[in-house]
Amino acid sequence: MAKKAKQKPNPAHLRLDERFITEADKQKLLASELTEEKKADFLAGVTARAMSEPATRAASVIQEFQGDSLNINSVVDELRQQVAAVQGGNMQRPEAMLVAQAHTLDALFSYLARRSHRNSDAGFLDAAERYLRLALKAQAQAVRTIEALGELKNPRPVTFVRQANVAQNQQVVNGTASQAGDFGKPAEQTISEEAYELLPNTRTQSIESATYPAMEAVGTLHRAEVRNGEG
Repeated sequence: MAKKAKQKPNPAHLRLDERFITEADKQKLLASELTEEKKADFLAGVTARAMSEPATRAASVIQEFQGDSLNINSVVDELRQQVAAVQGGNMQRPEAMLVAQAHTLDALFSYLARRSHRNSDAGFLDAAERYLRLALKAQAQAVRTIEALGELKNPRPVTFVRQANVAQNQQVVNGTASQAGDFGKPAEQTISEEAYELLPNTRTQSIESATYPAMEAVGTLHRAEVRNGEG
């Protein structure tokens, strides 16, 4: 009797492998005092942790739109690396995204504007107006995208000013505060008024984008799969 061919993993299924199961998780799963029911509950928690990760959520949406041509676990790896790069201060990818999106919106504006013109020439004024409205929306979004890119490249400085409390018997004249008979005394000698500038955060919090080695399955518990896009 011929052996049944091993079924290839579905790229649309999220596998609970070394990407999500830590060494501590493995040790707990192998613990002798852990019953099968508790193991199932533990794996359910691991699944919830994996599915709530931002990279996993984004990967499931991307994979849903792209179809089964993408492996969702590989997409998770790529997104984790991109998140780690941004958290480490590398903003090249977000800048590239905004530039590409601005060009896409500009192309969409041109396409919709041409459709509006053709419908107008054909006498379909209602359709022409609709296409023109959509074209102007795409144009507005392109402008907002470029503005966001400018803010990303050249952030605006933020200054916080502490408000000074001036008593009723004090006067503020030409930038100086004084009590009765204290005119001309520098303001810093009578009231405390300080300005604080919010400096760029020099602390970087990075997430290592590990290269995951092959991990042997731990019994049948590590063959659990989570299917995205169902329901």
